Amino acid sequence: MYVWQREGWPKFRWSAEALLDPLAAARHRQGVFTGSLKSLGFELRAAARLQTATEEVVKSSAIEGETLDARSVRSSAARRLGVKVGGLKEAVDQKVEGVVAMTLDATLKFDQPLTLERLCGWQAALFPGGFSGLNRIITRDLRDDRQGPMQVVSGSTRKRRVHFEAPPADRLPRELAQFLSWFEEGSGDGLLRAGLAHLWFVTIHPFEDGNGRIARAITDMALARLERQSERFYSLSSQLKRDRDAYYDALEHTQRGTLDVTTWLKWFVDCFARAVDSAEGVLSDVMKRATFANRLRERPLNERQRTVMNKLLAGIEGNLTAKRWAVLAKTSVDTAQRDIKEMLELKLLVKNPGGSKNTSYALKL
Repeated sequence: MYVWQREGWPKFRWSAEALLDPLAAARHRQGVFTGSLKSLGFELRAAARLQTATEEVVKSSAIEGETLDARSVRSSAARRLGVKVGGLKEAVDQKVEGVVAMTLDATLKFDQPLTLERLCGWQAALFPGGFSGLNRIITRDLRDDRQGPMQVVSGSTRKRRVHFEAPPADRLPRELAQFLSWFEEGSGDGLLRAGLAHLWFVTIHPFEDGNGRIARAITDMALARLERQSERFYSLSSQLKRDRDAYYDALEHTQRGTLDVTTWLKWFVDCFARAVDSAEGVLSDVMKRATFANRLRERPLNERQRTVMNKLLAGIEGNLTAKRWAVLAKTSVDTAQRDIKEMLELKLLVKNPGGSKNTSYALKL
């Protein structure tokens, strides 16, 4: 029996006493982190916000096994956030634009009502061509059961395991109406509401695909409402990606359990606290990169060097080698090697560990 089949669904219950200490610890960490943001100037806050948005988009997709180009995501997010940074890509594909648009709509417009039309728009943005991989799917509308019940499965055809089965399609309008009414009503502890919203939506599973990413966007929206601000400086999806197996286990255990969701809420609150802790590392990296950018502006670099260094600072994926420098700068390998040598002498690059055949370089932050 799944949780949505229990008598009383969706009237969740939990032990306030069991959640008292985890909530207090999470709020303390959140308060300390929020206090540390006050020392950041406008440019550093913008850079931190951009990095957080990039991580949120990339990691939320990675949870679903989809790899997005981080530089493309960063470029799309920067334009939407109005952040001026170097190394942006001029053209970004529709897929990335759609994921970024959905993610930022949830937080930038957190105070606007969450409606069925808005949810359908988010889902359509995730699949601009109407395909998930090679399969055509229903977009901008709720799923149907023409191909059988909606199930979350794993394993091969012969060893197929059903982790969860969602409510039948004919129940979806009523289920979503209840969920959306509750979400907009907005009473109770904000952090617990975010955890409940995540669980409730992903249990309804209203779309043919994209439910996990939309659930995480809804969670971010609930957290933005809790904090009463659209600026995000921690990425919950990054932490969920690090805890991916535990995340799926916690969801499956709860969806196969009773309406007592204390265990899920405790796991969610602890995960949130870890996400806030991890954000301190993001801020540290942003500050190092900002300092590095200032050093870069003070050095007499040629156009090739400045172009590649800005791309590195923007966060291109993979190792930097002489061959890759040549491609990025549109020059010869010999010229690339001379450029790199100068960067090493200026202490802007450092050689990574490895033999001569695998020589690569990184920013000396």
